[in-house]
Amino acid sequence: MTKPIRKAILPVAGLGTRFLPATKAMPKEMLPVVDRPLIQHVVDEAREAGIEHLIFVTGRNKAVIEDHFDRQYELEVTLTERRRFADLEHLERDLPIPGQTSFTRQQSPLGLGHAVWCARDIVGDEPFALLLPDVLVQAERGCLAQMMDAYRELNQRANVIAVEEMPEDRLHMYGVVGAGKSLGKAFEVTEMIEKPARGKAPSNLIITGRYILQPEVFDILENQSWGAGGEIQLTDAMIKLAMNQPFFGVKFEGRAFDCGSKIGFLCANVAYALDRDDIAPAFRKELERMLGA
Repeated sequence: MTKPIRKAILPVAGLGTRFLPATKAMPKEMLPVVDRPLIQHVVDEAREAGIEHLIFVTGRNKAVIEDHFDRQYELEVTLTERRRFADLEHLERDLPIPGQTSFTRQQSPLGLGHAVWCARDIVGDEPFALLLPDVLVQAERGCLAQMMDAYRELNQRANVIAVEEMPEDRLHMYGVVGAGKSLGKAFEVTEMIEKPARGKAPSNLIITGRYILQPEVFDILENQSWGAGGEIQLTDAMIKLAMNQPFFGVKFEGRAFDCGSKIGFLCANVAYALDRDDIAPAFRKELERMLGA
């Protein structure tokens, strides 16, 4: 029987250099997608999937993320006095329950693998989810929830990664997987290659920033040598783990946005705005006017 996935790691220690100067004093994870911070959208996805404990791996100048997931008494008093009860209800709904969040520091920017390893003692000896906060997945049913469905169907001690199709001329920019036989909603991952040379990718399926991993990955990361960019790469650890544990891919339903890039972030704002009944009609008219449609 598979152990339930109770905990999720959210690495938020990155410097956000691609968004300078906006991220000089504000974490990129707090940049708004319409009217919700990027990190809130990802937390919503985790909670929808049944995650009970959110583990944020932070760095310096990230305290505002912790504040965001805490009560703001002055704001609540002001909203109460102004009888803005709908806003109060909205804030209450987004607030994690006491004890549902943990924050740990990654003192040095040593890569995603190192950030995951920093959460080892909080996760303990159980499988966990990993969600990269600069990737948004717009879907009717959240990406992680879809992965959870597939994970439960596998009914074995396995690792699951979300994948999506990518044009061949862009595969060299991502981690790419090889696809084997299907098993329910998932398929066997036959190989993983980080940023393959042009024409050398095993498929057109890239890893999309959502993972379900077994705790043995921590032991590998603890002794992991430096990889690409002089950082501890998670993909390198997963390749080693795959020698002893099966990996499966899930081609999720929905659209992913790389909000670590300016174009992806802007596209996410447009897509999420057009999905909002309260602002979509007026926003669509403005877009048509700007584009001369």
